[in-house]
Amino acid sequence: MRVGNVLIGLGLALIVIGLLVRLGWFSWFGRLPGDIRIEGERSAFYAPITSMIVVSVVGSVLLNVFLRLFRGE
Repeated sequence: MRVGNVLIGLGLALIVIGLLVRLGWFSWFGRLPGDIRIEGERSAFYAPITSMIVVSVVGSVLLNVFLRLFRGE
């Protein structure tokens, strides 16, 4: 029963994030200082270094909060 509730919660979170992306709330993502973008006539190179650091930090914080809630600490 707990696994089902977790999957439902994750699904709802993905829906909310998808709606926010669709509405343009994350238009800054990928354009942060430190993201490398090189565009030529026939090719393009994009390395979202800073954006991936932000994703990593936010994901780590959320995962730690989630695990502490379910472990009861």
